[in-house]
Amino acid sequence: MDFYHLPLSAPCQSIRLLAKALGLHLNLKEVDLLKGEHLKPEFLKINPQHTVPTLVDNDFVLWESRAILTYLCEKYGKNDGLYPKDPKKRAVVNQRLYFDMGTLYQRFSQAFYPVMMEGKELNPELVVKLDEALEFLESFLDKTPFAAGDKLTVADFSLLASITTIDVTAGHDLSKYANIQRWYSQLKESVAGHQEICVEGAIQFRDSFNPINK
Repeated sequence: MDFYHLPLSAPCQSIRLLAKALGLHLNLKEVDLLKGEHLKPEFLKINPQHTVPTLVDNDFVLWESRAILTYLCEKYGKNDGLYPKDPKKRAVVNQRLYFDMGTLYQRFSQAFYPVMMEGKELNPELVVKLDEALEFLESFLDKTPFAAGDKLTVADFSLLASITTIDVTAGHDLSKYANIQRWYSQLKESVAGHQEICVEGAIQFRDSFNPINK
């Protein structure tokens, strides 16, 4: 499988974590968005929306990281452990994935992208919105040890990549979130590839743009 990605991207990192967990080999093809490589004709033929991550599995092409996560589980998972077949359990996993995409990571990007990429001042109101999203995750983890239940799922991979970026790239203080700290510490130790994929990618992200002054 060809996997078009950017190492500093948390959504791309989540796919690589899952591939390790499933024992899948990804033929990594880096796409440098800063150099406009995603707009080259050869990539537009693959993905006219010109986004990463993009997966090419033989004649099947898919983009959007959360869609890729669930596709890989359904096609290559040896069981349904990471993406349960039970409708209620799966619905919770899906909700957490959508929460990560539409609330947590979105609020991180709204708060910190203008600072990193445009050199703007950090907007305290947007930081408050990010903290609200973190409070939501804190409440999820108050009820269960993992993001979507009693066992590790693809929702944890997606959220782990996002939280690592919020922590390492932005240096955002997570110390007041005891449940997130517990979950984060556990997954940093137990999820294969976290250091090389997420932490090193987050450091690269931090070092590629303007410093964040608080």
